[in-house]
Amino acid sequence: MSTQRPSVTLVQGDITEQAVDAVVNAANSSLLGGGGVDGAIHRRGGPEILAECRALRASRYGRGLPTGQAVATTAGRLPARWVIHTVGPVFARNEDRSELLASCYRESLRVADELGARTVAFPAISTGIYGWPMDDGARIAVETVRTTDTAVEEVRFVLFDAQAYDAFATRVH
Repeated sequence: MSTQRPSVTLVQGDITEQAVDAVVNAANSSLLGGGGVDGAIHRRGGPEILAECRALRASRYGRGLPTGQAVATTAGRLPARWVIHTVGPVFARNEDRSELLASCYRESLRVADELGARTVAFPAISTGIYGWPMDDGARIAVETVRTTDTAVEEVRFVLFDAQAYDAFATRVH
């Protein structure tokens, strides 16, 4: 596997509509669906994703997927081949958890490499209900992707609204 630095692109829109090899899900540790990106991916992708997540819980992740780790399933009905589930950290003002957030991006790229994925769509992990400040989340995401050796050719950050897009745009351009 030859490694390189992936090209980074930004899209404002719906991550469940991205025709890529792998879509990254900002999952909760249960892997059984939730709100935000997680809920959207499970709803649009259909029951095949949940079935594989349940199998992962029954086999390797009985206590749930640890924060900062990543694991892949089918993408079900999504226009992608795989979903890479990663659990972002909850933001805490009194504790620096930025290494855990960076690990989500690194581990997702590692799983993408194992799958042979060349195009990967990421959401802004932990910046929704988990409360991570968008500007800092964008900084960590872009820096991590740009400094991680990977065979992935394109990383696409798919951002839900203009505020998120603008935060990432200042880091990418």
